[in-house]
Amino acid sequence: MIQRKTQDPAYWSDTFTIGPEDLQYLSALLVEDELPRSVDELSRALVLHRSRQEEAVIERALSKGTLYQPKRTYEVGEQVVFTALDYRVGKVVGVRPGRNPEYDDFQVIELEFEGGKRREFAAALEDDHPLNRDSALEGEGIRSPEELASLHGPQIAGVLEKHLESNPDFARLADKWFRRDLLVEVHEGHLNLAEAVLDIAGGGPLPTEALLGDLELPEEITAQLRVFSLNYALQQDERFDEVGPAGEVLWFLRRLEPESVKSTPPALQYEPLEYEPPLLTSEMRALERELDDEWSDFTATEVSEPVEIVLTYPHWRSGTLPLSSRLSKVFPTGRTQRIRFTFVDGGTGAEMPGWVVREGRYIYGLGEWYRENRVPVGTYLQLERGEQAGTIIIRPRRRRTRREWVRVVLPVDGRLAFEMRREVIPCAYDELMILAVGNLEEIDRVRARTQERGIPLTQLVDETFAELVKLSPQGNVHAATLYSAINVAIRTPPGPMLEELVASGKYAPVGDNYWVLRIEPSGV
Repeated sequence: MIQRKTQDPAYWSDTFTIGPEDLQYLSALLVEDELPRSVDELSRALVLHRSRQEEAVIERALSKGTLYQPKRTYEVGEQVVFTALDYRVGKVVGVRPGRNPEYDDFQVIELEFEGGKRREFAAALEDDHPLNRDSALEGEGIRSPEELASLHGPQIAGVLEKHLESNPDFARLADKWFRRDLLVEVHEGHLNLAEAVLDIAGGGPLPTEALLGDLELPEEITAQLRVFSLNYALQQDERFDEVGPAGEVLWFLRRLEPESVKSTPPALQYEPLEYEPPLLTSEMRALERELDDEWSDFTATEVSEPVEIVLTYPHWRSGTLPLSSRLSKVFPTGRTQRIRFTFVDGGTGAEMPGWVVREGRYIYGLGEWYRENRVPVGTYLQLERGEQAGTIIIRPRRRRTRREWVRVVLPVDGRLAFEMRREVIPCAYDELMILAVGNLEEIDRVRARTQERGIPLTQLVDETFAELVKLSPQGNVHAATLYSAINVAIRTPPGPMLEELVASGKYAPVGDNYWVLRIEPSGV
């Protein structure tokens, strides 16, 4: 039987390691056609190489002698190849009859191997031994190198990527790898020219190819390598920011990015609050999932478009949207912290620059659109991907404009107060979460005071609940209303707030996520 290690799945999962020879082969592969390659391409090439390398070893060994099988007979002086001994070749130096009552007549051959070591093996032995099966010898059931590459390449990719990341000889950009020492030289003058081109374009975004024209990099180098080399140089320079979605490289001047992209807007700044999810009932957890706050610990599986969300105060104030579990399925993803795309007004077709800020979990670019469309806090917004790549269509859920009684948030003595007032509302809204907003500067001061003094969430829940309950004829407050109102003063997902309602002992649930002040028994 010809034993091929590469045919055994355990070889790729348990035994396989990457050595210097493998990296040398990959280096030669990259240099050969001057094409940067992804780790998937490199891992597939490595599996092909290992498989073909093993086949070549087998062919060379078999060319040196006869493949050993116990059923065969051998002559003195004959060269014999042993697959079980890593294809070592031995010379027959003796043949004698074998003696074993359990077997019919057979022979024992003595072989001498390199270094003078001698060993004996059975011959002329007609037995059901694995090495006697000709089907294995003929390669029956053996996978081709290409099949092995498709089967095990993805598994090897993770191992290979770790080696490449720790090896200073390799450079990566946009999921492509190349030899660092063979990159085209990109000097300071080239980078200054690239900066000028982006400056003229308003900061960007521009693809790398648009920056290459004036740089005059060597024409004898492949276009792909020139692009890769410039990308790598731009990546190392703080002036440039790579803002392309997955599979696309786009560059922007960092100094011309909006301030709310470079740093998180004040209303969105969140200091993580620990809470105990087991304290929440299934009804509360369902509400938490429905609110889909970007800082809640939920993962959406599949979403249907358009995705509809309710606009909260922090995002209304910041001109942003939450990069929540559902919206993250719609908006472009990428390798970098900031991704540039285009909003499209679903009613007018007007385009607006948008930014996904992954670290801050928000999407920026809608401040002016909110003002022009007069959307209040609590508006239902619908979002879906446009036909053109990199575009997101946004529209409020429309209905006839009319005056409605809604909650209005007002700052009083450094704290938030609420009252009911008739306001003109031009779009559909969530009755539980709608808020009309008064003096923004005063509200900003309330938020700043809350942060500076470190006012705890417990106190904010008490103060806000007391204000909201005054507006309810039934004397109750819905948890979604409390969540919407509290987020005017402090950024918090619903989980910690819901825990406060449960743990404080001051509030009692009355069903459907409504809460009332708990009535304490009077003393005797």
